[in-house]
Amino acid sequence: MDPAIGPIVVHGAVEPLNAAYRSSGIPLPATQRIEALDAGALRGALVVAPPSVQGSAWARRLGEFSDAFASGWMQLRGRRRRSGVDRGFVLSDHADWPGLLRAIAATQAERVIVTHGEAAVLLRWLSEQGLQAGSFTTAYGSDDASDGDNAAA
Repeated sequence: MDPAIGPIVVHGAVEPLNAAYRSSGIPLPATQRIEALDAGALRGALVVAPPSVQGSAWARRLGEFSDAFASGWMQLRGRRRRSGVDRGFVLSDHADWPGLLRAIAATQAERVIVTHGEAAVLLRWLSEQGLQAGSFTTAYGSDDASDGDNAAA
């Protein structure tokens, strides 16, 4: 994000992640926690918040705003409209195949458990590499396109 656009303000759940990235050497622009600002200071600010704030009292205190959602799901036709946001940006938090394989190799793990996605393909590849591989279903939802329907920030 370009800090020249104006102040970048974050929800309390976002700043710990920013701090972790910064401590790992990833350069991020300066941000302010929204709790420390009054409504007037928010005019023209970019506010970064988790999807769970959509329609909440927290979001209503921002006053009039335009909202957007960044997700890999935004590449699907009609996703922005169904999500009820003004804009959608295609940005996925999922690893691509080469990145995923590099991350697994970097752990030097002998056993890898897969929780979602193309589990069968990854399990086969891991086994072919001589690793113990298994999978299980999590309680965190599925990979269906409908998962992001109510998400916006």
